[in-house]
Amino acid sequence: MSEEDAIKAELIERARVLFSGRIEFIKSAPSLKFLPDPDVPEIAFAGRSNVGKSSLLNALTGRKSIARTSVTPGRTQELNFFEVGDPTVMQLVDMPGYGFAKAPPAVTEQWRKLVRDFLRGRVVLKRVLLLIDARHGIKDVDNDMMRMLDEAAVGYRVVLTKADKIKAEELEKVTAETIAAARKRTAAYPEVLVTSSEKKMGIEELRAAVLADSEI
Repeated sequence: MSEEDAIKAELIERARVLFSGRIEFIKSAPSLKFLPDPDVPEIAFAGRSNVGKSSLLNALTGRKSIARTSVTPGRTQELNFFEVGDPTVMQLVDMPGYGFAKAPPAVTEQWRKLVRDFLRGRVVLKRVLLLIDARHGIKDVDNDMMRMLDEAAVGYRVVLTKADKIKAEELEKVTAETIAAARKRTAAYPEVLVTSSEKKMGIEELRAAVLADSEI
């Protein structure tokens, strides 16, 4: 095993141990004044509605319904925070989904303000994972989110979800297109992670990436 492979294997194992331990929902924040104290690194998850964010968070943490713990009617426009580790070594932030086709303008504007203010003012935010449905690739609403991240100068990784739902050649094509799009963005990480919550594809690598990003 090469030194690089050994380092990767060690990171994957540390991430496995970490995410098999304590993970606890702590609060929802409808505005910045409700945010938890900025004491530990944060990794945020963003994506349009129905991209599979809850399923990916559950697969990442090895839980069945952690991402639904705080989801009740009226809370879809809040930032949900989860502590990881004992003692806490990081927080995961489940950001409200975007791209609601039928959302009233007021709701859309509320979402934009909350997300924009959070991205620009959160000093402990280490990385955003931007989830893209592999079946559809990058849509206009995803480009809007990427622009918002670029403008906020927040580093982000693109994560393809539901990779098991398309054929291998189609997945290869959308992956290449997504990498090309990410490389044109000022704040995007050049690597694209390919995942399937259902088949557990890429989950080990995702955990390792989250741990590595929290330590930067």
